[in-house]
Amino acid sequence: MNEQQKRKISTFMSLVLRHKPEEIGLQLDENGWALVSDFISKMNGKGNTLDVESLEEIVSTNDKKRFAFNDDKTKIRASQGHSVTVDLALIEIIPPETLFHGTVEKFIDEIKTKGLLKMSRQHVHLSKDKETALKVGSRRGNPVILIVNSSEMQQDGYKFYQSENGVWLTDHVPAKYIQF
Repeated sequence: MNEQQKRKISTFMSLVLRHKPEEIGLQLDENGWALVSDFISKMNGKGNTLDVESLEEIVSTNDKKRFAFNDDKTKIRASQGHSVTVDLALIEIIPPETLFHGTVEKFIDEIKTKGLLKMSRQHVHLSKDKETALKVGSRRGNPVILIVNSSEMQQDGYKFYQSENGVWLTDHVPAKYIQF
């Protein structure tokens, strides 16, 4: 499978496992898992060429580690970023002192007023380093990197989680905790 094919299938996997499992007639369990055998069958029914080996390659080489297998590799799910309701069984942990969020200039005025909102997702996504936030912000134009005082937020009662692929998650970041 070449890089272009992997990228195309990975993008479609993100759509299915994070937002629209019904696109291929897939049923996710309450924790976002789908049986690998069912997933492959339904993906192939939509014109993809996927087998266990190629699926493992896509999961292991995805630069953002968007997907995860369960321990025995019989189930697959998206690591975070769902707009469908799933319980990722995340455990609250103490965040580093600061986290970062990449965005673009057109959203800054609204963020200054409302803070960072999860919008259609289950959580606000934050990065542990500026480089990752820069990549995220660059997807929509010239990036603006926001610095989040996560330690102060946590001390004030806000909860933080970390997904399997290292993305920091929280429900809301009020503007007072953001350095613009």
